[in-house]
Amino acid sequence: MNYLHWVVAALLLATAGPFVFSQVKPDALAEYRQGNFERAVQICQEEITTDPGSLESYVVACWSLLRLGRYGEVLRFARTARTLSRYDARVAEILGEVYYYQGNNSEALQYFQEYVNLAPGGQRIESVYYFIGEIYIRMGKYRHADIALSTAVHWVPGNASWWTRLAFARENAGELTQAISAYEKALALNPQLPDARRGLDRTRQTLANR
Repeated sequence: MNYLHWVVAALLLATAGPFVFSQVKPDALAEYRQGNFERAVQICQEEITTDPGSLESYVVACWSLLRLGRYGEVLRFARTARTLSRYDARVAEILGEVYYYQGNNSEALQYFQEYVNLAPGGQRIESVYYFIGEIYIRMGKYRHADIALSTAVHWVPGNASWWTRLAFARENAGELTQAISAYEKALALNPQLPDARRGLDRTRQTLANR
């Protein structure tokens, strides 16, 4: 190779080098966090094909499929993940959430309670207590709902919608003074919430007529 050819080859290698080394492995979790749920699922499926024992791939796939509302697929992935790690709190929460959205209250409650036992300070603990509260509202167990939703707003005191649901549970449990307080808190956080406004007016009227 003469000198000119050597220089050209060196320049081509220098130019191609950054491109070659910039080809990084696709990151399913990063895609999920950016809201690219379909892409995240695709990456996870490719990872699972290569490594069927990759628990992280199953978890991220489940999170993404939940956001896409593809609950049947969530169950399939989550059940497999459960066989890989029986006591992974994330998998328990995923199962609770998918059963919640499918309207299966008893199964959802079982898995959410399992999550609380496995990860009492976990990253999803506030949402889990919110879901538990909503399940108890569905079941007409308003005092139970009060306890769960009170815990949820303890973790996230700035969520006006959760304060509204707490107030609704208290209202239906007959705890009108406490319901009014919760409705007022919700409206202090977000004065535009119609459910909180109607609930506050309704509860005040009920209390006045006693």
